[in-house]
Amino acid sequence: MGYVTRIVIIGGGPGGYEAALVAAQLGAEVTVVDCDGLGGASVLTDCVPSKTLIATAEVMTTFDSSYEELGIIVADDTPPEKQAARVVGVDLGKVNSRVKRLALAQSEDITTSVTRAGGRVVRGRASVAAQQAPDGSRTVRVTGAAEEELVADAVLVATGGSPRELPDAQPDGERILNWKQVYDLDELPEELIVVGSGVTGAEFAGAYQALGSRVTLVSSRDRVLPGEDPDAAAVLEDVFRRRGMNVMSRSRAQSAKRVGDRVEVTLNDGRVITGSHCLMAVGAIPNTRGIGLEEAGVRLTDSGHIWTDKVSRTSAPGIYAAGDCTGVFALASVAAMQGRIAMYHFLGETVAPLRLKTVSANVFTDPEIATVGYQQSDVDEGRIDARVMKLPLLRNPRAKMQGVRDGFVKLVCRPGTGIVVGGVVVAPRASELIHPISIAVDNNLTVEQIAKAFTVYPSLSGSIAEVARQLQGSKPGGDE
Repeated sequence: MGYVTRIVIIGGGPGGYEAALVAAQLGAEVTVVDCDGLGGASVLTDCVPSKTLIATAEVMTTFDSSYEELGIIVADDTPPEKQAARVVGVDLGKVNSRVKRLALAQSEDITTSVTRAGGRVVRGRASVAAQQAPDGSRTVRVTGAAEEELVADAVLVATGGSPRELPDAQPDGERILNWKQVYDLDELPEELIVVGSGVTGAEFAGAYQALGSRVTLVSSRDRVLPGEDPDAAAVLEDVFRRRGMNVMSRSRAQSAKRVGDRVEVTLNDGRVITGSHCLMAVGAIPNTRGIGLEEAGVRLTDSGHIWTDKVSRTSAPGIYAAGDCTGVFALASVAAMQGRIAMYHFLGETVAPLRLKTVSANVFTDPEIATVGYQQSDVDEGRIDARVMKLPLLRNPRAKMQGVRDGFVKLVCRPGTGIVVGGVVVAPRASELIHPISIAVDNNLTVEQIAKAFTVYPSLSGSIAEVARQLQGSKPGGDE
């Protein structure tokens, strides 16, 4: 019987469990150490729960914003003087119960997949021994209900991140909440203050506004979603304000405290705003402290993230890292790819390094914002010579039929060759519409090839072909 390579994976999120599946399929002996359940924050407290909540909000928004225009009549007993009041409500207790149920079911499915593939799952917290054995192996100590020492030929660290907390705005799980705690609410917050206008803050602000809360979004920057395409962010901020959200730009929260059954948020200019609840969405910190990484020779950045190369290696031999703890992109898809790449590399399979310019991402607001490849800012700041064309969805016949007024398709292509190097879609289900652009970016397709491919008429995807045709027919320097 030949030697079996031993792999220990610390963390069961997308980076960890996808790596486990690959390693097990390649014949390695795999152990996954996780303290919360496979799926990690992505499945249990972040991506799956938030998008499940947003799915309910999406139905509410679609109904509220479109039913009159589309000619839908709602017959109820609302007296004439209250006809303007919303006719659709939400039971947040039921919504959150469904959220938790789906998250646990997904976690159980992942555990079944890993164990069926031959992997072993250990519940507990892991730390890496400082010294590497003469044969190159490393020891991973597990503490928890049962304690044990695991010997590994390679270790993958996929420990994820946790909500960042402000010293003077500590969550209490009742009125002041982080993004892990919102699913414990039984009743819809009457007035919700969301601190932070990045992806997490924008998604929750939009969702709770749609569900019926009065939302105030506190943004320390001059616009929401400062890291996204400026045109896309402008569309979303306009939609937020039009739907009644109070968006406070250039307003940094200094503290949040409970005063009875209210929350007071003090801004750094001295202003105080109040609400029934406050959601702190001010970023995440990597879970890299206290598990022996620096002692084992793993280099951490100033922010506490693990430095990795493009095949997921850290600075310590035999130790790889994947996911949010690396600070590359806080996306489940990127974590999974990093984990798979790590196993392919260590186990001697053919592997392509991580290519960040082919990563597609989506902000699950309404409308959604999906991006891939080079963006407007890359062109404006001279990082790439490219042409950009934007086409509003207002011109799209399917959008008109569905009552969609906001959004656009934007393509970025190289001058001369017309090779597509990036794109933005702002639309309902932009997360689905970005895929053809992702395929184009990944395979160096040209705007001519995109323009020639058949699209369904009428369809929102028709706008992708249309903007490609406009780029195909335009001359460099003559773009919008």
